[in-house]
Amino acid sequence: MDHLVPAAPWLLALAGVVSGVACLAAGRGVPWQARQMALLRSAALLALAFGGGETLPRLVIGVALLLSAMIGTIGVRGSKSAPMCFHRALVSLVLAICLWDTVAGPAATSTSAAAGPHDHGPAFTGVLSVLGIVGVVGVVLWTIVSEHVLEPVRGRRAQTMLAVESWSMAAGVAVLCLAV
Repeated sequence: MDHLVPAAPWLLALAGVVSGVACLAAGRGVPWQARQMALLRSAALLALAFGGGETLPRLVIGVALLLSAMIGTIGVRGSKSAPMCFHRALVSLVLAICLWDTVAGPAATSTSAAAGPHDHGPAFTGVLSVLGIVGVVGVVLWTIVSEHVLEPVRGRRAQTMLAVESWSMAAGVAVLCLAV
């Protein structure tokens, strides 16, 4: 995983951009709640790639993702788009948790002079790490199961774009929680 770590923020940004573009390309098959989460997540992952490993930007991006997840579930209870919106909200929440875990971990508090070449990423200690790992597993399982269980969106193009977006989100969550 060491060779992946330097490129992880840019892989995240790529996953975010692919997810945002696929969501926009799906058109009317995506409600505004899910669209705003995908676009904000894309912007947040680009900001993370450009912002580096500073603590304050990670905290702010985590708060923005949390607020986006909360706004993204407004008014969807009982609708056909509820699973889609909750899936995206879960992704935003897991990304926020993983960002906060990297800020709270020992690797974030060590000074650069004392940090060794392998002092990066989450420390996998504490409650945030457990929630992050469970969240990653949940997002990947939801992505797999939703393709077979949930009613597909009308239109083959929209369905393909949403599948691309879902897998891009799952890949982005896995990279963030395991490598950044």
